[in-house]
Amino acid sequence: MDKPPRISDVPAKEVRLEVLPPLLAQPAPPAAPSDGPPIHGLSALILVAVDSLWAVFDWVPPVWVVAIPGCFAAVFVPTYLIQRHLKNDSKARALTYATILAVLAAIPTPITGTPVGLGLLAWTGIGRLLGRSPPK
Repeated sequence: MDKPPRISDVPAKEVRLEVLPPLLAQPAPPAAPSDGPPIHGLSALILVAVDSLWAVFDWVPPVWVVAIPGCFAAVFVPTYLIQRHLKNDSKARALTYATILAVLAAIPTPITGTPVGLGLLAWTGIGRLLGRSPPK
């Protein structure tokens, strides 16, 4: 066999095709939440960023009237959207996580340096977001 076979020398194969009817009005199944940490890393990062603002607000308690609701809203809204659309959580689950993180951010002291904050950050898997590989 000095030469490769020519296309016309090879007999054509017959391939059966199956044509399915179109799907009518069937909604796509909801995407299941992915395995891994329950809280998306970006949600935890927002908590860390807003919670670090309390280092400034600690010295001015009269500002707390505005700072507490502001910190709650600044964490609640993006966390809900991240959990709902990026993590594909249900509305109730996204609302629960958004409320928990927003309440933690609204506490008038930085919590990310405490054992509670460090445990929360470890639970969210924020190390994966920062480029560290997860433990095996």
